[in-house]
Parts: sequence; structure tokens; C-alpha cells
Amino acid sequence: MRYSTQVKPISYLKANAAEVLAHLAEERKPLVITQNGEARAVLQDVASFEETQETLALLKLLALGQQDVDTGRVKPVADVVARLRAEPAGA
Repeated sequence: MRYSTQVKPISYLKANAAEVLAHLAEERKPLVITQNGEARAVLQDVASFEETQETLALLKLLALGQQDVDTGRVKPVADVVARLRAEPAGA
């Protein structure tokens, strides 16, 4: 996604906050806010933010799993299944 079309100065945000928030919720595209010509912040609707956080959490789990594989902290599936079957229900 190109953010170059979604760039506004902070003065625009100050003058049009309600409109900006409505646009963010509708379009679900982040908005880069500039101050003195430099990018200073990214504004994003809550739903997109939550999706991003969920995605990051899943990626972290995948990375942790890959670390386990890389360091040999794995067990064959058959061993795990046998152990689970041997445990009493509710244990």
C-alpha cells in the first residue's frame, strides 16, 4: 500500500478531526500526519489497529515455534498423541 496519497499536515487534522475520523473508519486506510513537513504519526481506525495487533500476535507465535524447531525443542507427533491418550480426562 502506498501512503503517499494518505498524507495530511497536522493543521488539517486539527481543523477537520471529525471528518478525518469518519474517513478513517470508512476507508480503513492509515493516514500519515506531518509536522513541519516531516512524517510524525500514523492515524488508524480502531478495527484496523486491532487486526494488526492480532496479526502481530500470530506472527510472534509462529516465530517462537520456528525458534523451537531451530533449536530442536520438538517432539514427534506420535509421542504427543500417545501421551495425551494416556492422560486421564480432566487432568
